Amino acid sequence: MAETTNSPLFEVRQSPIHGRGVFALRNIPANTRLIEYTGERITEDQAAERYSEGDDTPEPYHTFLFALDNGMVIDAAVDGNEARFINHCCDPNCKSLEEDSRIYIETIKDIAAGTELVYDYRLTRPGGRYRASWKQRFACHCGAPNCRGTMFAPGEIKTRTSEDVVKLKKGRKKK
Repeated sequence: MAETTNSPLFEVRQSPIHGRGVFALRNIPANTRLIEYTGERITEDQAAERYSEGDDTPEPYHTFLFALDNGMVIDAAVDGNEARFINHCCDPNCKSLEEDSRIYIETIKDIAAGTELVYDYRLTRPGGRYRASWKQRFACHCGAPNCRGTMFAPGEIKTRTSEDVVKLKKGRKKK
């Protein structure tokens, strides 16, 4: 069956990374704009009020919030589309970009049919705060060889690697 330009590029289904994911239905070339990330636009204060980050937040912890440069936040849990199901990966095949206070997801490499569409969330800590529970809640399970172990941007939360453990053990003095 020949592909047509009207056939869908992707579909949402169960993901081996986390929950639901978005998968290419056909080959998609690099630099293809896939979808706009949509949802209710709210202020940062409204987002903080709506989604408490306390330790009593139910598991699994989900966030569909996307911060904009103008200080507003897109909450894809309210009136959002399929873009909210694109999972995080430390070795992404897509990227997010902001244009005119709108977020778009675009491919950064050629993607084969059947491949999960993923981008690096590069989360940041609000106001420099840190909660120990974030390490688990925002753990990355992408399985990429370069996986950071977290959805946070590099340097936001220090994760201990097996190399760090070896260095710690070597640095300890024997009694």
